[in-house]
Amino acid sequence: MVMQRADSSGSRNDTVGVKDEPTVQTRVPGRLDRLPWSRWHWRIVIGLGTVWILDGLEVTIVGNMASRLAEHGSGINITTAQVTTFAAAIYVAGACCGALFFGRMTDLHGRKKLFMITLAVYLSATALTSLSWTAWFFFVCRFFTGFGIGGEYAAINSAIDELIPARARGRVDLIINGSFWVGAAVGSLASIVLLNTAIFATDLGWRLAFAIGVVLGLVIVLVRRHVPESPRWLFTHGRAEEAERLVAEIEQEITDNTGVELEPVEESVTVRQRHSISFTEIARTVIREYPRRGILGLALFIGQAFLYNAVTFGYAVILTTFFKTPTGDTGYYFVVIAVGNFLGPLLLGRLFDTVGRKPMIAGTYILSGVLLFGTAFLFQRGVLDAVTMTACWTIVLFFASAGASSAYLTVSEIFPLETRALCIAFFYAVGTALGGITGPLLFNGLVSSGKTTDTTLAFCIGAGLMVAAGLVEAAIGVRAERRSLESIAQPLSAMAVPQTATGRQV
Repeated sequence: MVMQRADSSGSRNDTVGVKDEPTVQTRVPGRLDRLPWSRWHWRIVIGLGTVWILDGLEVTIVGNMASRLAEHGSGINITTAQVTTFAAAIYVAGACCGALFFGRMTDLHGRKKLFMITLAVYLSATALTSLSWTAWFFFVCRFFTGFGIGGEYAAINSAIDELIPARARGRVDLIINGSFWVGAAVGSLASIVLLNTAIFATDLGWRLAFAIGVVLGLVIVLVRRHVPESPRWLFTHGRAEEAERLVAEIEQEITDNTGVELEPVEESVTVRQRHSISFTEIARTVIREYPRRGILGLALFIGQAFLYNAVTFGYAVILTTFFKTPTGDTGYYFVVIAVGNFLGPLLLGRLFDTVGRKPMIAGTYILSGVLLFGTAFLFQRGVLDAVTMTACWTIVLFFASAGASSAYLTVSEIFPLETRALCIAFFYAVGTALGGITGPLLFNGLVSSGKTTDTTLAFCIGAGLMVAAGLVEAAIGVRAERRSLESIAQPLSAMAVPQTATGRQV
């Protein structure tokens, strides 16, 4: 690694008044990307990726518990509509706010510090939810639970993509984001037992449901303590020597575990070391240099956010309203849907690294939308029952899940390192605010009417947004497969400094 003083030549950032800050020429990105898969990578995946299980657990439990919470004797005076509509929107609004707040903090203060703080916020809020005695307290707790989860989205996706080798980044990111549905399946199975009044009292089962999330979260804390800070973040924030030491330790551990002799890396990147970058500079860079990528990110997030937030919060209502499914049985159907959702990223994820991002993202979005239009047609004709409706949704969401997971992957890859967490947060927040808040409100409003035509319209809106997002991806998507993050989007602090530049060796 070579350190030197910046001059005014060859820099994209000369106009922002940082000419006197030191630069660092580092091979850290290339060294991380060439690492063979090892137990160290599994530790990253387990420590960071399992948070999506918590999110899936949260959302599913609330959806399945809606009717029970509204029953007399639940210990809380609240209606089903308030749980499935208002509380759902409050949770998503909290997630949007948390993503924006913690996203900025993650870019400023590092990935590790923030993914520990956001998990603590989630644990505290979900524990308090189980103690709710009135509707307003339940809503407040749901907001702060979402606040913590939203922060996790920004901090975790940033860290994962910066630590996982480029050749496997697509499939790993998709599978991790798809693990949301493992939590959904657990939540569905748990709700079957917890809704059984022969086992748990009406005012106890739903409280224990939220306690499950606390227990899982505490386990994640233990694993996450051993996940390191992102070396990529370190070398751009004045901590280059720490980044070099950390990568050397990782290389040594992987060499000892795998017995693989690591090849030397020649490719390097030279950046100014800056402790912070202004929000104005970040916004200007994204708007001026990456407008097409901004449109792409919004399209992908709005489409998947509307579809998924509507379905996860409202499917139990569809089953009970149109097919007279007993409240205690909705969990069985949701388990099937959850399994299909997880199998999508699991089985299709590899293709996002081999066939490529554009054809796979566009294909999964468009195909899932077309299949949903078909489901809407069959539902309108009255030929579906609870089983066949669930089968149709499982097929739709098998493809939609892979596409939805790729939205997070896309915005994490296509913007500069210094803006990564905030960009994830921004597109998640805006996309979710437009699709994830309006989705449950509109979807549940239409479904709750009990009219087949209204529910068919809700299906068609979701299908149309997915198809539209797929067409945007086909037109302006970025081919990011097997490429380093720095080659997809050059860091804001990157400098065109010759490889032969002299300086202090460290």
